Amino acid sequence: MKIIRQIVLYMAVALGANTAHADTAALEALRDGDMKKLNFHSAPTPAPTTAFTRADGSTGTLADFQGRYVVLNFWATWCAPCRAEMPTLSTLQTEMRGDTFEVVTIATGRNAPTAMAKFFDEIGVDNLPLHTDPKSALARAMGIFGLPITVILDPEGHEIARLLGDAHWDSDSAKAIVQALVEGKGES
Repeated sequence: MKIIRQIVLYMAVALGANTAHADTAALEALRDGDMKKLNFHSAPTPAPTTAFTRADGSTGTLADFQGRYVVLNFWATWCAPCRAEMPTLSTLQTEMRGDTFEVVTIATGRNAPTAMAKFFDEIGVDNLPLHTDPKSALARAMGIFGLPITVILDPEGHEIARLLGDAHWDSDSAKAIVQALVEGKGES
Protein backbone atom coordinates (compact mmCIF):
# COMPACT_ATOMS: atom_id res chain seq x y z
CA MET A 1 0.00 0.00 0.00
CA LYS A 2 2.86 2.36 0.86
CA ILE A 3 4.42 1.91 -2.58
CA ILE A 4 1.10 2.58 -4.31
CA ARG A 5 0.71 5.78 -2.27
CA GLN A 6 4.24 6.88 -3.24
CA ILE A 7 3.58 6.17 -6.93
CA VAL A 8 0.33 8.16 -6.85
CA LEU A 9 1.99 11.06 -5.05
CA TYR A 10 5.01 10.92 -7.36
CA MET A 11 2.72 11.15 -10.38
CA ALA A 12 0.88 14.09 -8.82
CA VAL A 13 4.17 15.90 -8.34
CA ALA A 14 5.38 15.11 -11.84
CA LEU A 15 2.13 16.18 -13.49
CA GLY A 16 1.39 19.16 -11.27
CA ALA A 17 4.80 20.82 -11.08
CA ASN A 18 5.25 24.38 -12.29
CA THR A 19 8.29 25.56 -14.21
CA ALA A 20 10.35 26.44 -11.14
CA HIS A 21 9.25 24.17 -8.30
CA ALA A 22 7.21 21.08 -7.75
CA ASP A 23 4.19 21.32 -5.46
CA THR A 24 5.59 21.44 -1.93
CA ALA A 25 2.64 19.59 -0.40
CA ALA A 26 3.06 16.71 -2.85
CA LEU A 27 6.81 16.58 -2.17
CA GLU A 28 6.18 16.57 1.58
CA ALA A 29 3.81 13.66 1.10
CA LEU A 30 6.68 11.62 -0.38
CA ARG A 31 8.64 11.93 2.88
CA ASP A 32 8.94 8.72 4.85
CA GLY A 33 11.37 7.50 7.52
CA ASP A 34 14.37 9.83 7.90
CA MET A 35 13.06 12.01 5.10
CA LYS A 36 10.30 13.24 7.43
CA LYS A 37 13.05 15.50 8.82
CA LEU A 38 13.34 17.17 5.39
CA ASN A 39 11.56 20.51 5.60
CA PHE A 40 10.54 22.27 2.40
CA HIS A 41 10.56 26.07 2.59
CA SER A 42 7.41 28.03 1.82
CA ALA A 43 9.50 30.21 -0.53
CA PRO A 44 12.92 29.52 -2.09
CA THR A 45 15.87 31.32 -0.49
CA PRO A 46 18.78 32.48 -2.67
CA ALA A 47 22.01 30.64 -1.83
CA PRO A 48 24.90 32.87 -0.77
CA THR A 49 27.77 33.67 -3.11
CA THR A 50 30.35 32.82 -0.42
CA ALA A 51 33.33 30.92 -1.83
CA PHE A 52 34.52 27.45 -0.83
CA THR A 53 37.65 25.55 -1.80
CA ARG A 54 37.27 22.82 -4.43
CA ALA A 55 39.08 19.51 -4.07
CA ASP A 56 41.66 20.68 -6.64
CA GLY A 57 42.43 23.82 -4.59
CA SER A 58 40.53 26.23 -6.84
CA THR A 59 37.73 28.45 -5.57
CA GLY A 60 34.10 27.69 -6.25
CA THR A 61 30.65 28.99 -5.33
CA LEU A 62 27.24 27.38 -5.23
CA ALA A 63 26.40 29.28 -8.43
CA ASP A 64 28.71 26.78 -10.19
CA PHE A 65 25.96 24.17 -9.77
CA GLN A 66 23.08 26.18 -11.23
CA GLY A 67 21.09 24.36 -13.87
CA ARG A 68 20.54 21.25 -11.76
CA TYR A 69 19.06 20.21 -8.45
CA VAL A 70 21.74 19.75 -5.79
CA VAL A 71 21.70 17.80 -2.56
CA LEU A 72 24.32 19.81 -0.65
CA ASN A 73 25.75 18.14 2.44
CA PHE A 74 27.84 19.88 5.10
CA TRP A 75 30.01 17.47 7.08
CA ALA A 76 33.29 17.06 9.00
CA THR A 77 35.80 14.28 9.56
CA TRP A 78 35.11 14.24 13.33
CA CYS A 79 31.33 13.88 12.86
CA ALA A 80 30.14 10.34 13.67
CA PRO A 81 26.67 10.78 12.09
CA CYS A 82 28.42 12.06 8.94
CA ARG A 83 30.35 8.78 8.74
CA ALA A 84 27.09 6.83 8.80
CA GLU A 85 25.31 9.15 6.35
CA MET A 86 28.01 9.66 3.71
CA PRO A 87 27.72 6.19 2.08
CA THR A 88 23.99 6.82 1.55
CA LEU A 89 24.77 10.10 -0.20
CA SER A 90 27.30 8.21 -2.32
CA THR A 91 24.63 5.70 -3.33
CA LEU A 92 22.20 8.51 -4.16
CA GLN A 93 24.89 10.09 -6.36
CA THR A 94 25.56 6.78 -8.13
CA GLU A 95 21.89 6.03 -8.76
CA MET A 96 20.51 9.50 -9.52
CA ARG A 97 23.31 11.71 -10.88
CA GLY A 98 22.71 13.16 -14.30
CA ASP A 99 22.53 16.42 -16.18
CA THR A 100 19.89 17.76 -13.80
CA PHE A 101 20.98 16.35 -10.42
CA GLU A 102 24.15 16.09 -8.33
CA VAL A 103 25.21 15.41 -4.74
CA VAL A 104 27.79 17.93 -3.48
CA THR A 105 29.65 17.52 -0.20
CA ILE A 106 31.51 20.28 1.61
CA ALA A 107 33.58 19.64 4.73
CA THR A 108 33.23 22.68 6.95
CA GLY A 109 35.71 23.82 9.57
CA ARG A 110 39.16 22.39 10.11
CA ASN A 111 39.37 19.23 8.02
CA ALA A 112 42.80 18.37 6.64
CA PRO A 113 42.62 17.15 3.04
CA THR A 114 44.51 13.98 3.99
CA ALA A 115 42.04 13.27 6.82
CA MET A 116 39.13 13.88 4.44
CA ALA A 117 40.57 11.45 1.88
CA LYS A 118 41.17 8.87 4.63
CA PHE A 119 37.59 9.36 5.89
CA PHE A 120 36.17 8.67 2.41
CA ASP A 121 38.54 5.74 1.87
CA GLU A 122 37.57 4.11 5.18
CA ILE A 123 33.85 4.27 4.38
CA GLY A 124 34.26 3.28 0.72
CA VAL A 125 33.16 6.58 -0.86
CA ASP A 126 34.91 7.48 -4.10
CA ASN A 127 32.31 9.41 -6.10
CA LEU A 128 31.72 12.53 -3.97
CA PRO A 129 33.78 15.72 -4.01
CA LEU A 130 36.22 16.63 -1.25
CA HIS A 131 35.35 20.33 -1.23
CA THR A 132 36.18 22.34 1.91
CA ASP A 133 34.92 25.38 3.74
CA PRO A 134 37.96 25.73 6.03
CA LYS A 135 36.85 28.89 7.87
CA SER A 136 33.16 27.88 7.83
CA ALA A 137 32.30 31.07 5.92
CA LEU A 138 29.83 29.34 3.59
CA ALA A 139 28.37 27.36 6.48
CA ARG A 140 27.81 30.52 8.50
CA ALA A 141 26.30 32.32 5.49
CA MET A 142 23.83 29.45 5.14
CA GLY A 143 23.03 29.14 8.84
CA ILE A 144 24.77 25.79 9.27
CA PHE A 145 25.44 25.50 12.99
CA GLY A 146 25.51 21.73 13.49
CA LEU A 147 26.54 18.71 11.46
CA PRO A 148 25.48 17.05 9.34
CA ILE A 149 23.05 19.37 7.63
CA THR A 150 21.85 18.83 4.09
CA VAL A 151 20.08 21.36 1.90
CA ILE A 152 18.45 20.98 -1.49
CA LEU A 153 19.14 23.68 -4.06
CA ASP A 154 16.95 24.18 -7.11
CA PRO A 155 18.37 24.80 -10.62
CA GLU A 156 18.17 28.56 -10.06
CA GLY A 157 20.50 28.25 -7.04
CA HIS A 158 17.85 28.69 -4.35
CA GLU A 159 17.57 26.64 -1.19
CA ILE A 160 14.21 24.88 -1.26
CA ALA A 161 14.58 22.36 1.58
CA ARG A 162 16.76 21.52 4.58
CA LEU A 163 17.34 18.44 6.71
CA LEU A 164 19.01 18.69 10.12
CA GLY A 165 20.98 15.64 11.19
CA ASP A 166 21.77 12.47 9.32
CA ALA A 167 19.43 10.56 7.06
CA HIS A 168 19.31 7.61 4.71
CA TRP A 169 19.66 9.45 1.39
CA ASP A 170 19.53 6.16 -0.50
CA SER A 171 16.04 5.34 0.80
CA ASP A 172 13.08 4.93 -1.53
CA SER A 173 11.61 8.12 -0.08
CA ALA A 174 14.75 10.19 -0.79
CA LYS A 175 14.98 8.85 -4.32
CA ALA A 176 11.27 9.53 -4.95
CA ILE A 177 11.72 13.14 -3.81
CA VAL A 178 14.76 13.67 -6.02
CA GLN A 179 13.05 11.99 -8.98
CA ALA A 180 9.93 14.12 -8.51
CA LEU A 181 12.03 17.28 -8.41
CA VAL A 182 14.10 16.38 -11.47
CA GLU A 183 11.19 15.17 -13.57
CA GLY A 184 8.94 18.04 -12.48
CA LYS A 185 11.47 20.57 -13.79
CA GLY A 186 10.19 22.35 -16.86
CA GLU A 187 6.64 20.97 -16.74
CA SER A 188 3.66 23.27 -16.60
